[in-house]
Amino acid sequence: MARMLGAGLVFAAIFSSTLAKEIADPPYQERYVSGQVHQEIMDRKHAFWAEEAAAGVFNSSRFQAITEFTPCVDGRAGEFRCSNIDLYSFYSHAELGSQTGEGSSSWGWIVDGREFIIIAQADGAAIAEVTADGKLDYYGRLPKTPGADNAIWRELRVLDNWLIVGSEAVNHHIQVFDLNKVLEITPEEKPKTFNATTDVTGLWKGLPVGRTHNIVINWDRKYVVSVGAAPRNNTTYRGGLIFLDISDPANPVEVGKQAEDGYVHDAQCLTYRGPDTRYVGQDICYGYNEDTLTIYNTTDLANATIISRTSYEGAAYTHQGWVLDPEWQEYLILDDELDEVNVVGPAADGHAVTYIWDVSDLEKPRQTGLFKSPGITIDHNQYVHDGKVFQSNYGSGLRVVDISSIPTDPTGNSVKEIGFFDIFPEDDNAPGGGALDFVGSWSSYGLFPSGNIIINTIERGAYVVRLADENYRAA
Repeated sequence: MARMLGAGLVFAAIFSSTLAKEIADPPYQERYVSGQVHQEIMDRKHAFWAEEAAAGVFNSSRFQAITEFTPCVDGRAGEFRCSNIDLYSFYSHAELGSQTGEGSSSWGWIVDGREFIIIAQADGAAIAEVTADGKLDYYGRLPKTPGADNAIWRELRVLDNWLIVGSEAVNHHIQVFDLNKVLEITPEEKPKTFNATTDVTGLWKGLPVGRTHNIVINWDRKYVVSVGAAPRNNTTYRGGLIFLDISDPANPVEVGKQAEDGYVHDAQCLTYRGPDTRYVGQDICYGYNEDTLTIYNTTDLANATIISRTSYEGAAYTHQGWVLDPEWQEYLILDDELDEVNVVGPAADGHAVTYIWDVSDLEKPRQTGLFKSPGITIDHNQYVHDGKVFQSNYGSGLRVVDISSIPTDPTGNSVKEIGFFDIFPEDDNAPGGGALDFVGSWSSYGLFPSGNIIINTIERGAYVVRLADENYRAA
């Protein structure tokens, strides 16, 4: 497989040329602070998805389950384009209990060697066991908070046995649910719909209007972080970091906040073990803050501070990222959700760009390189495990990339894609083999020891896939 370098086909932006031009103008920075840029993204997605809904795109019951193993042969696994990734099963959102479809986040839970996946949907979250043969055994679902509207922006994480769920829906608040309840479901009860009032252990209502864009967990110190809480013009929170103690899950408590850099779209928070000796043993949050990588010291949650704030060429909407190695935090990678559609910087050719950062000096992080996806697509969420990054790149689906070379070659020139699975065949005939639309894969979870990878899609449902050859390396 070819190295992921070089320019590709220039693709027409979804966003207007006027908006692309304004990125270079100083007034544009004020639009990040005010929230205009984020609101424009939300509005465009809402409008696009409303058209999709009216056309019946989210009627996932039209898709049949796939329960037979389908290998990737000659670039295809059934109707799906692929390379080095086999399809084990597929289940529609309807089969996973959703009335609305519109999949989003996903996260795993491992208990006694068993692997469970939680699949976020606009009206709740489905919970299924991933079996040894790559199937999903659907146990039940946790509905949205009563009184809240449906919202595709449902983000969730797992801390020990606690499922933490946030949403962009007004008055949804943050749910704390005991996943051990899933283990108590009898075969006769499956699938069980839990009661979102009586079965939820805790509900944190401290957020202005009850909305949060994302949920982050510090697994080292076991606290929860709400980021991107709305409204962002709230002078207390400003959409920044809000730290929650859930040691008493029935009574989540806010223990601090950090709002100096305003809105945080996503973050990764962990204890620092890297090369910057000034911060070893302290808590760090890497914030993906719309136009910057912002690094926080969160050791004292009541008095968290900013260590550095750095932008980069082509910054349009800094979206999400992950450190390469939580045990030695020398490098991280981040993606930008608008650089492709705004036709700016290295992403002007429409190929999704992943930016490589040297964070060995937390006070002076620097971008050292980048790598590109072969497909014309927008990048969204990515998580790193065992030298590989599992990327959900909207219409081009799951991309698995070997990034183990970055510490010795931080330019990205040696980074190689080792597999992909395209779950959105509808855009296969678009120019360049893909479209710059908010379709397809929202998230994937590739952190299970078994090698099972779950892809949660917006329109269809959830796929279970695996790398055909874990040891494969591109020539």
